[in-house]
Amino acid sequence: MASTPARRVSSGERINIAAEPGRLEAELGRRGIRLTRQRRILLRIIETAPEHLNVEVLLEKAHRADARLNRVTVYRTLDLLKRYRLVDELDLLHLRGHQHFYETHGPRDHIHVACLACGKVREVESELFDRLKRQIERDCHFEITVARTEIGGYCASCRSRS
Repeated sequence: MASTPARRVSSGERINIAAEPGRLEAELGRRGIRLTRQRRILLRIIETAPEHLNVEVLLEKAHRADARLNRVTVYRTLDLLKRYRLVDELDLLHLRGHQHFYETHGPRDHIHVACLACGKVREVESELFDRLKRQIERDCHFEITVARTEIGGYCASCRSRS
């Protein structure tokens, strides 16, 4: 088994895109969850999306595969995935109003770094972040099962334009 690098930084894409293709379907199957054709379409889109998806984008992509797939199915599937902690719901500093975004869990937690001017979101995995979580667990006698961190600022491109 390959070791995970001490740190990874994306250039704007999701770090964990298709880290384990089919993982969501397998996890739900193990739990005895019925996997309809429409649900399988949504799982594939969520797993392979290079960007963070909101409901509108997810529904638009799903309609390309099945025009009958509706908003209720999207919300129910997202609720199911959140309940089993297979996806995270993010607000990404509310860069685009009050939209929420969804992404699959990867092998490691990561930090979202968002430019407040252009809205580009990068992801960062870091051994330092992992060590901080372990310290918090020790100091607080607490088991961390999810960590979401968002940092806002200005990217190099936006700083050079101002």
